[in-house]
Amino acid sequence: MIAPRIMVVEDEEPLGVLLRYNLESEGYQVEVVTRGDEAEIRLQENVPDLLVLDWMVPAVSGIELCRRLRMRPETERLPIIMLTARGEESDRVRGLSTGAD
Repeated sequence: MIAPRIMVVEDEEPLGVLLRYNLESEGYQVEVVTRGDEAEIRLQENVPDLLVLDWMVPAVSGIELCRRLRMRPETERLPIIMLTARGEESDRVRGLSTGAD
């Protein structure tokens, strides 16, 4: 059986390493990408089973990438978990209204 694939978009290396380690330990295939624009290109080539997306990444923000992905037929149903240090309720509402799960 092929392991589910997860793309992690995270620009802070220690957090990316930690996420990769924990997810791979649970049997997932993990790709870590550090920039929003790079993630967008890779997602045009290959859509994973889950996207873990940091809100604040370089080039294209996580919130903007989420919005763009929801507009594409290939990724409109892709499960997206948004990571953020932002703790305000309005930020959570904005993330969910943009299409994060």
